Amino acid sequence: MPKTAVMYGAGNIGRGFIGQLFSDSGYEVVFVDVDDALVERLNAERSYPVRIVSSAGTREVRIRNVRAVHGRDAEGVAAEIAQAEIMATAVGVNALKQIASPIALGLGRRWAEGNSRPLNILICENLIDANRFLAGLVSEALKEGDRARLLERVGFVEASIGRMVPVMSPEMQEGDPLRIWVEEYAELPVDRDGFRGEIPAVRNMVPSSPFALYIERKLFIHNLGHALCAYLGQRRGYRFVWEAVGDSEIRGTCRAAMLESARALATKHHADLGWLEAHVEDLLSRFGNRGLSDTLDRVGRDLSRKLGPKDRLVGALNLCLRQGIEPRSICTGIAAALSFRDPEAGPVAELLREGGAEAVLERVCGVARGSWAWDRILESYREARSSPPPSPGSGTKGRSRP
Repeated sequence: MPKTAVMYGAGNIGRGFIGQLFSDSGYEVVFVDVDDALVERLNAERSYPVRIVSSAGTREVRIRNVRAVHGRDAEGVAAEIAQAEIMATAVGVNALKQIASPIALGLGRRWAEGNSRPLNILICENLIDANRFLAGLVSEALKEGDRARLLERVGFVEASIGRMVPVMSPEMQEGDPLRIWVEEYAELPVDRDGFRGEIPAVRNMVPSSPFALYIERKLFIHNLGHALCAYLGQRRGYRFVWEAVGDSEIRGTCRAAMLESARALATKHHADLGWLEAHVEDLLSRFGNRGLSDTLDRVGRDLSRKLGPKDRLVGALNLCLRQGIEPRSICTGIAAALSFRDPEAGPVAELLREGGAEAVLERVCGVARGSWAWDRILESYREARSSPPPSPGSGTKGRSRP
């Protein structure tokens, strides 16, 4: 039998990143998804196109040796997990609770069939301590007699997902709903300490220990900077990330905020600041990739989560404060987020209407009333609200000086 990799989630990251790496590493990739049309098409085609795009041009590769199982076919999913060599999730943080029971069913079947090989699960979600979170969910769903085997035989491996993959429009798909666009960058840092047994060979996978630095680098530098492009760019009337980061004023604020986080991370983890600063510059260059056509609406949406006390904005703010760094540019970004027009804002929009920015800062962000950060964010918010929005391109185009 071919060695198989179960990829839970056949969306942007599943197909556009992890599935490609698994296929390139010689695995038969079994996607698990609840999209009827997607599952049917993957099984009919047994391959899909990935277009690698940059501002300079594009090239397309075809990912082969793939198939799919419907996520509602619990027995089918369990059968694949029972025999898999490796597994990954890329379903979104909110969906982890839904996939824990099928994973538990598959593990139970695996052990009942006498398969004692370790199974390592790469957790490709934007969540600090995602390994503990998913392990706890799966443990709760297991039969009592199987729980003792879980941490001994299953590796819950955190991964840092750096590749940018935009939401695909019908125009980008060009008649093929399986087509996915990605950037060239394809490095996959993972937590070396999370594996059980021998670390599987996966192309571009980089096991590292300790891993907290990589997870926090992704959230508090990459995700922070990406979100700030959206929040600052929308106010100027831009539509795409590449337009926003091409505005020197926005780029300068994003760079400053990302460098605030970089300095805090270097202090906390005793890391090389130069390495983190180089990462900031690389990200700013990648944000300018016109080929991705990533929209500010997509990058900035879901304010209820992104303004949370442990997420990319306020989490970075708190990181800096704990390390004695004054995060002025991060505060500017949080203020911009409070004015972001987000159809998915939900409780944030309601709180803004009923209690203003103060209510959001206190109840969503967890910022202490009357603190330095509280005063700084509100000052920036009120300044922005009292002045007319600048027109697109009113900042100098092109890269600002470091």
